[in-house]
Amino acid sequence: MTAAATLEGLSASAARARLAQDGPNELPRAGRRSLLRIAVEVLREPMLALLLAGGIAYLLLGDRVEALILLAFATFSVVVTVVQETRTEHVLEALRDLSAPRALVIRDGARVRIAGRDVVRDDVIVLEQGDRIAADAVLIAASDLQTDESLLTGESLPVGKIAAVAGATDEPHRPGGEGQPFIYSGSLVARGSGIARVLATGPRSEIGKIGESLGTLETEAPRLRRETTRIVTWCAVGGGAVAVLVVVLYGLLRGGWIEAVLAGIAIGMSMLPEEFPVVLTVFLAMGAWRIGKVGVLTRRASAIETLGSATILCTDKTGTLTENRMSVAELWLPSGEALSVGSNNRPTAAFAGLIETAALASSVEPTDPMEIALHAASGAATSSGTLAHAYALRPELLAMSNVWDDGAALAIAAKGAPEAIAGLCKLAPDHRSALTEAVEAMATRGIRVLAVATATAPDRDWAETQAGYTYTLAGLVGLADPLRASVPGAVAQCRSAGIRVVMITGDYAATARSIATQAGIAEGDVITGSDLAALDDAALAERLKSVTVFARIMPEQKLRIVQAFKAGGEIVAMTGDGVNDAPSLKAAHIGIAMGNRGTDVAREASAMVLLDDDFGSIVQSVRLGRRIYDNIRKAMAFIFAVHVPIAGLALLPLFFGMPILFGPIHIALLEMVIDPVCALVFEAEREEDDIMRRPPRDPAEALFSLPMVAWSVFQGGLAFAMLATVFLVESSAGMPEAEVRALVFFALIAEIVALILVNRSFSASLGEALRRHNAALRYVGAAIVGVTALILFLPAAQTLLKFGAIAWIDLALAVGLGLALLLMLELCKPFARRGLVRAAPTLERGRVAAG
Repeated sequence: MTAAATLEGLSASAARARLAQDGPNELPRAGRRSLLRIAVEVLREPMLALLLAGGIAYLLLGDRVEALILLAFATFSVVVTVVQETRTEHVLEALRDLSAPRALVIRDGARVRIAGRDVVRDDVIVLEQGDRIAADAVLIAASDLQTDESLLTGESLPVGKIAAVAGATDEPHRPGGEGQPFIYSGSLVARGSGIARVLATGPRSEIGKIGESLGTLETEAPRLRRETTRIVTWCAVGGGAVAVLVVVLYGLLRGGWIEAVLAGIAIGMSMLPEEFPVVLTVFLAMGAWRIGKVGVLTRRASAIETLGSATILCTDKTGTLTENRMSVAELWLPSGEALSVGSNNRPTAAFAGLIETAALASSVEPTDPMEIALHAASGAATSSGTLAHAYALRPELLAMSNVWDDGAALAIAAKGAPEAIAGLCKLAPDHRSALTEAVEAMATRGIRVLAVATATAPDRDWAETQAGYTYTLAGLVGLADPLRASVPGAVAQCRSAGIRVVMITGDYAATARSIATQAGIAEGDVITGSDLAALDDAALAERLKSVTVFARIMPEQKLRIVQAFKAGGEIVAMTGDGVNDAPSLKAAHIGIAMGNRGTDVAREASAMVLLDDDFGSIVQSVRLGRRIYDNIRKAMAFIFAVHVPIAGLALLPLFFGMPILFGPIHIALLEMVIDPVCALVFEAEREEDDIMRRPPRDPAEALFSLPMVAWSVFQGGLAFAMLATVFLVESSAGMPEAEVRALVFFALIAEIVALILVNRSFSASLGEALRRHNAALRYVGAAIVGVTALILFLPAAQTLLKFGAIAWIDLALAVGLGLALLLMLELCKPFARRGLVRAAPTLERGRVAAG
């Protein structure tokens, strides 16, 4: 386009043609999931399908009690999960910025305001302070223009822009950096004005390329689901084997193969691990609800468990560790005095004068983050008369001055780059050396430095340029993006939990290292983006072992870092809020986006969203994730243990040619105890005392390891041995069949209660476990006592269950068996725990790296 054509802009017809050719200026958006779609996705879960299949199978067999129990749990799981997912969709929709940016364009020589989606390539757009830039463009004209590109670069400070020279559009360019003629879609005009020609819209813009790259990334399949499916398969095979064995033994020993098949189906169905999908679906659905109470929205419930096993936490700096705003951090006077500004350090009169001068050198109504910080630090509105004139920042002199008229004289307040102010003040070499030394000392701590100076005009006429005055150096003002107050404590807890915290930022190395030190991130190497680009994958994998800070990193490099950590066997959690974080958020095992400051793209790519942007909530998520995983293991240990005596008592009479002890009705009644225990009692169990003092579990560790299976089988085997002894002794002593059945049933209930109490904690003693608050256990215990009383005192119930009346001494024996099992297992628990600790793989590297 020629200059004249540029000022005319596109014609309306040409713009319509471009719009039809290139499509609207917007990113493809995934459709919002309807309630029906969410429900269908939930029903497709294999764990839930097993629940429904088991319930339907029991219904076809005519066992309505067990069928209704399974279907009730399935319905509960569907409702809880659908409600949680629907709530997630509603919150995400509310977080979206529904008002798409509008753009002021020149078409047919006239300025018209149009919807951002209607901007096309070669449109001429007019930019004013506060505008959201609608497309990637090159500047034709610029007046003191600065743009905030933090959504793309992650850095909070605006960058200066200049008008393009001939051939500039052919140069390679990326967001970030001073003095570029290119502006980018999604950026904000922080200051000044300009006119630009659009180069790229929609998916062809920089923000669009990031959005499109998300489509090529696959989210990590939930490890817990894979492991649980494997366990369910093993148990289903085991249950099938038991059912076949029952059919064969019954048919061979007693004849009547039809009765044998029916008995095998009934016992085999009772052995199906329907509790496993109950545990998985209910625990994760309830976990999402619990974690929502601490301000974390869970978009994928399985991410909670995965976060509990995270070994690496990659965190962005700006807006995640820091508050994404500038504040005055340090002051320096020409006398050499310095002051670190904080809540406990109030500036003296000399330092207060320095801050006031810096504020007077700023815009009266500031929009620049540093000027806002200066006004905030100066307190009450500063006034030195009327603003008579202002000298703007220029490329040849990186300083600005305001001329104030108090009615008597003209006073000038100036601020800018230290070298520019030093030149205006014509500092002597020794004074300039002291200034440079102070600037470098602040810069190494990640502080942005402005120099401040004052001058008095010799008369009532102001000079043509800033150089027309005799300036006196007032001092240096250091500004920084302050660390969030909750961050050091959260990082310390991550380190104690064996989680290695790594910072990935687009900021400079000195700033990044300073913030990392303040946050408590472990000492380690710093790698810059250029260093990273020079490393091949093997060299990067080696360097990752010692690096804790990545600086000057581009978006695609963040993605490479996350993938390199994953290739090294780490479980990676990634936090971020900008568009530039979205690819790495999606690639990580757990992507954690910020809800308030985060962008739509980042939230859509993440597994979890921190609604209050509180970094400390991540620690609560880790704690809950570990608690959920622990409680799943406790519940499954109980399931393994409790099915051993049930299976044994189902098979024992067949081996000895005795009457069948338990029928489907008894199994159904037992399941009425077992299912609520698994789904409610263990889900509500409190965390272990050392939950945040142990390293993350090894990613290779199975959900239910061989030592855990052995411990569970030992528990169940001991319970079965005691029950079998009572059954055989009492039967040989001539106790009627109905009374033996009642005695063994009540003894089995007592031993189930003992197994609950033993498995409530991996480490706590029985006394400590009993003192732990668990309202669900109390309710379930009361229900067990109530059902037992009904059976004892209702003849109709005894008739239905084919129970005979038993003496109080026999009931005491049943209770005594439960107590004896509890005491024996508690005595064995320390030995079992030591065996489990020796057998369980741990992340020693987590201790070293995180500590």
